[in-house]
Amino acid sequence: MPPSYKELVDRARSAFNGGRTLSVEFRRQQLQQLGKMYRENRAIFVDALKSDLNKPELEAMMMEVHHVEDDVNFILNRLDKWVQTEEVPSKIPMDQSVIYNEPYGVVLVMGAWNYPLQLTMLPVAGAIAAGNAVVIKPSEVSPATASAIAKLVPQYLDKECYPVVCGGVPETTELLKERFDYIFYTGSTTVGKIVRDAANKFLTPTTLELGGKSPCFIDNTVDLAVATRRILWGKMINLGQTCIAPDYILCTKEVQEVFVKTAKEVLREWYGEDPSKSKDLCRIVAGRHVERLATYLDSGKVVIGGKYNVDEKWMEPTLLVDVGEQSKVMTDEIFGPILPIINVKNHVDAIEFINKREKPLALYVFSTKKDRQEMFMRQVPCGGATLNDTIFHVGSTDLPFGGVGNSGMGAYHGKYTFDTFTHRKSCLKRSYNSFIDKLMQARYPPYTEKKMNMLISQRDKGDGPGVLHYLKIIMTNLISMGLGALILYLILHYSDAKV
Repeated sequence: MPPSYKELVDRARSAFNGGRTLSVEFRRQQLQQLGKMYRENRAIFVDALKSDLNKPELEAMMMEVHHVEDDVNFILNRLDKWVQTEEVPSKIPMDQSVIYNEPYGVVLVMGAWNYPLQLTMLPVAGAIAAGNAVVIKPSEVSPATASAIAKLVPQYLDKECYPVVCGGVPETTELLKERFDYIFYTGSTTVGKIVRDAANKFLTPTTLELGGKSPCFIDNTVDLAVATRRILWGKMINLGQTCIAPDYILCTKEVQEVFVKTAKEVLREWYGEDPSKSKDLCRIVAGRHVERLATYLDSGKVVIGGKYNVDEKWMEPTLLVDVGEQSKVMTDEIFGPILPIINVKNHVDAIEFINKREKPLALYVFSTKKDRQEMFMRQVPCGGATLNDTIFHVGSTDLPFGGVGNSGMGAYHGKYTFDTFTHRKSCLKRSYNSFIDKLMQARYPPYTEKKMNMLISQRDKGDGPGVLHYLKIIMTNLISMGLGALILYLILHYSDAKV
């Protein structure tokens, strides 16, 4: 009989409390095993992604398998540096300020179905690197990939430190009743609120990687032949089931005409006359999602595509024009191959349009005008952005990836994943010396007017007490204590006292 969720979490906590995950050697060994799991089972993961989403092999390798492999290698090459205790400048002479990079404990990582390998295992690698025990919950909506993760992880990683839990809503609901030290969730805003509510019971910190409607602005200064290809690629990978896919386009009527004409040519070149027969397009994850997407087709005029098949979990790349600003396709996150176009007069109108809505996870601006690019960056709050392309900002290990407001909270990727699962514990190391204590005697009772006047007069002007402030206190006390004290101070200072 499998262990209960409480037993499973308790075992992970016991392993963590016993110090098993704290050793850097152990973390490194587990990460090496994780990389080995990816390399030795590439075909299994590609087949699982094909089964769940009909992902072409190139997309499966580029966006998922190679992505998690590269992430593990990136971490291993930098782990020794990341885990070091950091010494920072101290404003107090003879004191030492340090920061310890401490794991939270037992963390829960809940993956998403649209990129079921990447979005589940990328956070797991960072949590392992930070020294946590990790309960892994892949999405049940991509059952083949979830099954592969559940089968392979125990073969390569420590079973008690990194258990895998599969199941749907009932199982997830029960799992969230357990106490975790950190929760990382990727998915919809609706479920994100449920996860946050569950975390509030124990005041558990959370990272929520959600979604939203990511706008794409195009002006008349760009090469539309290039821009159209880049936008359609970002929209059609995974058949639009990407949280940072361009959700809608903002442009003038003139730009729209050229874009639609170019898009027809590009889509025919990529997917042929009948896209349903193309081997280079994914499928919608479930028939009910196709039905949901079909309800958006009445929100505007279909100028490209529009065909769908619920039984085959299929919808062809579709463009809509003459779309109402408050139509269903403009109020819901689309998460499919439908791209509506809204007409605006200029970039100022586009910024105003975007800022009337929830803060997007991603923003795309196609313009060669530096001032317009900067205007969008300064005036539009969003999770992240790519200028003159789509998606690419999420692939950089040097940039944090995360949402803001309704599109999420917290960030990860590269070192930012390690930081997310790390508590930075502050520590001030003071010199334990009776003479030093006497130098600061003004802080001790009885509180006198003389002590108060001394503290007030010796405070630095500006942003609060600094080194100069404390040096003034020290020198004032030394003078009052006489020349012998000054000599003693100099001896202490130039022997073993740390400044």
